[in-house]
Amino acid sequence: MSITASQVNELRKATGAGLMDCKKALTETGGDHEKAVDYLRKKGLAAASKKAGRAATEGLVGSYIHAGGKIGVLVEVNCETDFVAKNEGFQTFVKDIAMHIAAASPLYVRREEVDPAVLEREKDIYRAKAKESGKPDNIVEKIIEGQVNKFYGDICLLEQAFVKDPDKTVQTYLNETIATIGENISIRRFAKFNLGEGLEKKESDFAAEVAAAAGV
Repeated sequence: MSITASQVNELRKATGAGLMDCKKALTETGGDHEKAVDYLRKKGLAAASKKAGRAATEGLVGSYIHAGGKIGVLVEVNCETDFVAKNEGFQTFVKDIAMHIAAASPLYVRREEVDPAVLEREKDIYRAKAKESGKPDNIVEKIIEGQVNKFYGDICLLEQAFVKDPDKTVQTYLNETIATIGENISIRRFAKFNLGEGLEKKESDFAAEVAAAAGV
């Protein structure tokens, strides 16, 4: 049977599990909401929702350096207690997230952080492309919804496929870590640095590159 976006979103709100996990749970249970909740609980993916409201004010600022020092990432990940911040499993999670950011270059942690103006511009582009194909308005809106979800999956950290295990999202990995450690964990913010990014080349450097390209 076909699983709708509204079914997935409803299950996500009820369990706190990732979008891909919710869709898989609904598919496996024939679209039955309650059975899907049980499915996620058995997988340990719904446990995170019970801890999501608890304050997470401890944690770590982790780092990852790549490509001979040309790429660097800082990420703040919060937990509830200093005890867990010293836990090897938590520290591994922080390192994994920093490495993922270096590889996948997300722009935001979660979809709620995306500038509404940016989102509307994307929707306008999707809408124009869909209408050019001559599809009816109701189909156009479904196409836009699918494209928006893909857009979020490209730029939002929690919705990206985890680089060390592409079969799960970062949100799924987060939920699994919460279930294992037993505390609320939140990825608060990050910054990625690319060596030389935004710097203008000196005129002499530019001239040398042109000469090299011309074989002078």
